[in-house]
Amino acid sequence: MNIVLFGPPGAGKGTQAKILTESRGLPQLSTGDMLRAAVAAGSPLGLRVKAILEKGELVSDDLVIDIIGARYDQPDCKNGAVFDGFPRTIPQAEALDAMLAARGRKIDTVLELKVDDAALLSRVEARIKAGGVLRSDDTPETLAHRLGVYYKNTAPLIDFYRAQGKLTTLDGMAPIDTVTSAIAAKLDAKA
Repeated sequence: MNIVLFGPPGAGKGTQAKILTESRGLPQLSTGDMLRAAVAAGSPLGLRVKAILEKGELVSDDLVIDIIGARYDQPDCKNGAVFDGFPRTIPQAEALDAMLAARGRKIDTVLELKVDDAALLSRVEARIKAGGVLRSDDTPETLAHRLGVYYKNTAPLIDFYRAQGKLTTLDGMAPIDTVTSAIAAKLDAKA
């Protein structure tokens, strides 16, 4: 089963992807992790990525799809994968569909974790006040910018996947266990 997890920054995609990996045995395919791994491996693809990143440029969608395809061809993906943080745009979704179709596969379900932006910003502010561990981009200003980018570029995927009958929207503001249970129920119903 191939699953796409998406939602705004801080929605819990990474948390749920890790849970799916543990509970369903589906590898989590994070484009950031794959790009770093390709560079570290020194593969021809990794060397191309390294050169692009060293120039401060963005890696093209075509190259990202090549890296995802190479990772997807590994034996641990034989039963599918969880796509975390990709696709982020409709052209990326179309490219992912084409890459999977070339392998006789498809996206089976798309899980949107819907959250309240104001609550996300409050969480960041509470972590700052509490002196908790913060990521370098864990500031209200950065989150607000990332949310703007999400709504401009990624939110159109909601209609894209809804039109294909693949979209399920879940309450990402619910407790983690509740979200996990809702995901499990959805996946079990599709199996």
